[in-house]
Amino acid sequence: MPRLIYSAMASLDGYIEDAQGSFAWAAPDEEVHRFVNDLERDVGTHLLGRRMYETLVYWERPPSLDDQPAFVQDFARIWQSADKVVYSRTLQAPGSARTRIEREFDPAAVRALKEQADRDLGVGGPELAAVAFGHGLVDELQLFVVPVIVGGGKRALPDGICAGVELVDERRFRNGTLFLRYRTS
Repeated sequence: MPRLIYSAMASLDGYIEDAQGSFAWAAPDEEVHRFVNDLERDVGTHLLGRRMYETLVYWERPPSLDDQPAFVQDFARIWQSADKVVYSRTLQAPGSARTRIEREFDPAAVRALKEQADRDLGVGGPELAAVAFGHGLVDELQLFVVPVIVGGGKRALPDGICAGVELVDERRFRNGTLFLRYRTS
């Protein structure tokens, strides 16, 4: 059965964005970007909260894409070819193809989506991931630990959720980023 995967780039102290809301420090270099592309290729559907969607929708029509390196163009194609489900009470219309808006997160509907899927699903954003973790839906955690300490901001992993995990893969990149892949139990 396809997996529901929570993937995040986090600072060494556990934040996906700093206290000013910036995540520029997490921009991957070419080696990390290509690795992310390979992981994302297996994801057929992204479950996203509104804020994460509004960040990622950039990839629907990135400016000057033809002038970007091949690995950046590849990521844009991967994003564009995936289905997206955006959970939002305020977003009126999607800004990307292959996108539908749901007003509420329905755990039974997500379970059904997993059962019917032929590819993995990704959950993006820590708030939505917290809901999915809380319902026991997350099968895997992919964490990229970026070698920077930001001192505060938005946490990568949700508070109040207890889950057993098993390390199933790890990789160190030349820029000091660590990839840690855990299976939930």
